[in-house]
Amino acid sequence: MTRRNTIFWLLGLAAAAMCSQVSAEPSPRVSPKPQLKILHIMSYHSPWRWTDGQLEGFKEAMTGVPVEYKVFQMDTKRHSAEQEIEKRAKEARALIESWKPDLVYTTDDDAQKHVAVHYVDKDLPFVFSGVNNDPAMYGFIGSRNIAGILEHEHFVESVNLLRSISPNVKRIAAVFDDAAMWDPVIVRMRAHLAELPGVEVVAWDRIRTWDEFQRKMKGYPRKADAVALIGVFNFKDAKGRNVPYQDVLKWTAENSALPDLGFWVDRVHYGTLVAVTVSEREQGLAAGRIARAILVDGKSASSFAMKPTVKGNAVVSLARANKLGMSISSSVLLSAEVIEKFEWDRK
Repeated sequence: MTRRNTIFWLLGLAAAAMCSQVSAEPSPRVSPKPQLKILHIMSYHSPWRWTDGQLEGFKEAMTGVPVEYKVFQMDTKRHSAEQEIEKRAKEARALIESWKPDLVYTTDDDAQKHVAVHYVDKDLPFVFSGVNNDPAMYGFIGSRNIAGILEHEHFVESVNLLRSISPNVKRIAAVFDDAAMWDPVIVRMRAHLAELPGVEVVAWDRIRTWDEFQRKMKGYPRKADAVALIGVFNFKDAKGRNVPYQDVLKWTAENSALPDLGFWVDRVHYGTLVAVTVSEREQGLAAGRIARAILVDGKSASSFAMKPTVKGNAVVSLARANKLGMSISSSVLLSAEVIEKFEWDRK
């Protein structure tokens, strides 16, 4: 072997040794991000666009963060007796203690009243959305571990949308069941009436039974031009059971000749003529952003102001307008979400 070949051979051996040494060294291990646990306690039930949409918006805000979710349904719209609600609330609190989430996301007022109030000023962070009542009622103001988003209805906008279809509406009958959650809604509606010149609410009816609701609806044409169907969940039938709100709205669409309004999109699907809705996605998205800031950025819950989302969506029922013999202008149709069929006709 020549001297030149010997040199190349030795260099090859050295390179091989170096490669062997490098490959023998273990690769640095990348520690996986710890998965967070978030418990979602909903006051109501699923499937329902309002509750599901809030959670979807919340998850959207948490995109990219490893999270395990668990959902607990209190189901208080279909089971509104106080003892039933408290039974479910105890189950929810037991789940918090056993599952030990990193954060609890509570939606709508019953979850605050029966669950979150037990954790005010504790270490576990809570974030809420869909709350109608003043958060001070639950002791949330000044609490170091609770933050969230309020739900304020778009009353003036909903009336104006209704009047763009039915300009002669001046007298409105407002309907509520006996749930306490409607008390602050009534206060806000009364406060905003001054923004609707020429419009008056001729009835603020708190209704408890299905029979009473039907009688009231049949009598409203004598004194009102339209109906605001706000609280429609707790009407009791002859056996004391809650009449499903879908049945309430379907009966209304089939038996009432008055145009009506609501504040939530599902009402329009089930026959209400118009609504400028509180966006369930925006509610959840805003709450999710707060949760992300708490869990990822280390911010304190107390650093966030408790305020409502402001974005509303105009929704009209073309099916109901047709049934009432009303025409809707192209400008309204182009600027709103249009529901072409009643929900019961889709099945």
